[in-house]
Amino acid sequence: MIPVTDSIELDESEIHEVFVHASGPGGQNVNKVSTAVQLRLDVARSPALSETVRARLIALAGRRMTRDGILIIEAERFRSQKRNRDDALQRLLELIRAAATFDKPRHATRPTLASKKRRLVNKLKRGAIKKARQSLPPE
Repeated sequence: MIPVTDSIELDESEIHEVFVHASGPGGQNVNKVSTAVQLRLDVARSPALSETVRARLIALAGRRMTRDGILIIEAERFRSQKRNRDDALQRLLELIRAAATFDKPRHATRPTLASKKRRLVNKLKRGAIKKARQSLPPE
């Protein structure tokens, strides 16, 4: 089990890794070894995710999510397969953590009497400044 948050743990069997050839740096190794990793998680059928987390994860994933509800994270930043695997897993965990955190709902408040008075005083000052800029009417 992979701990994501206090309440979410992913089973390792839910995560599938596919290794592919990476573009970019690698020297002679780049044509011989599949160092890039595609990490896949079936978000639509994962028992570890609640419905609210699942919906937020689908929204956050964007184009990394397929129509079938599979999240694909590609990592080819590093030259070694192990570092790319770790990078992809960390990015997956960060994405799930972001989906699991909820913003505190904002409650509407009324402006205080002092703030209303300050606003009106500032409006009067600003109006006086603009009035002083006007040219005098011809006599």
